[in-house]
Amino acid sequence: MNIHEHQAKELLRKYGILVPNGVFAFTVNELLEKVKKLNTKKYVLKAQIHAGGRGKAGGVKILNTIEELEKSANELLGKKLITHQTGPEGKEVKRLYVEESSDIQKEFYLSCLVDRKSSKIAFISSDQGGMDIEEVASKSPEKIITTKIELKDDISIEECENVIKIFNLSGNSKEEAVLLIKSIYKMFLSVDASMIEINPLILTKEEKIVCLDAKVNFDDNGLFRHPEITGLRDLNEENPEEIEASKHDLSYIKLNGNIGCMVNGAGLAMATMDIIKLYGEEPANFLDVGGGASKEKVSAALKIILSDKNVKGILINIFGGIMRCDVLAQGVVDAAKQININIPIVVRLAGTNFEKGKEILNNSSLKLISADNLDDAALKIVEAIK
Repeated sequence: MNIHEHQAKELLRKYGILVPNGVFAFTVNELLEKVKKLNTKKYVLKAQIHAGGRGKAGGVKILNTIEELEKSANELLGKKLITHQTGPEGKEVKRLYVEESSDIQKEFYLSCLVDRKSSKIAFISSDQGGMDIEEVASKSPEKIITTKIELKDDISIEECENVIKIFNLSGNSKEEAVLLIKSIYKMFLSVDASMIEINPLILTKEEKIVCLDAKVNFDDNGLFRHPEITGLRDLNEENPEEIEASKHDLSYIKLNGNIGCMVNGAGLAMATMDIIKLYGEEPANFLDVGGGASKEKVSAALKIILSDKNVKGILINIFGGIMRCDVLAQGVVDAAKQININIPIVVRLAGTNFEKGKEILNNSSLKLISADNLDDAALKIVEAIK
């Protein structure tokens, strides 16, 4: 789960991490009233969307007066912001954030995430803050360091110093940076975060270490422990199909292709998407119905796939173990009775009750294409949508 910048900064503040004072609002009038609390010579106006690259897209503005703030806020609120992370459709700005300006001496990059390969917590740091870290990694990889930490209750001062050594700090600012790393590590574990990114982290002219921007992602599997964080979820920022899928406990991720996939098991789902690409097309989604799905759940999954206007065909690939093929087949038939299906569907069934499943599908009025194996299924759906 993702949250907005202003929400991330409130969390950071709770862990003793220094962030600029700021206010957020859903209307311009509300914003103008709230900014009266700020003590600043300039106003930093930021669009709040779940995407990076806002600055380059005109979503961050530094303004000198209340009049300039009001004008820019009116222009920004309701605007579709298009960044390298939103795709060409962009995201509508539905809330704004204004914070006090900072006197920047130096900008850094800092992030903390789970390194699944090593099963450790990884800190990534660079003295090239305020830029796309991917660009820095491509052009100047020597300016980025990764420090991997064994999972434990606390991080040592020595480990903290290894994280920040590329910042080349000294005195009080170095001590502040060490405390920052300790606090981020503590927060990362406490809230079940999957990533905390600070870009830029700044050294002010007053020698203070301040988080000027913040992005926090959470492990969905740990959200049941944090109802206060779940309450920060903004459904306006999420894909409608993914929201609907979560209501039915379906693992669904929308992609940009044209062949919808319904599979049981994440590994089989990945293999199915790979073989679609092998035959020259692109999957429209990742969808794992799970091992013990009911016919209602299967029906909901099919409806979600069909709600994507880009889908030109569907590949259903089920290997029945816990998931019975006859249950899957009945779910498909039930969904077809409620919605008009006018695109080709290729079905490959194997495993528990696959003969009963095929019988249910064959006796339905659905125009289905049967496949003997995964390779055959992928070839047939690619041919069917041409």
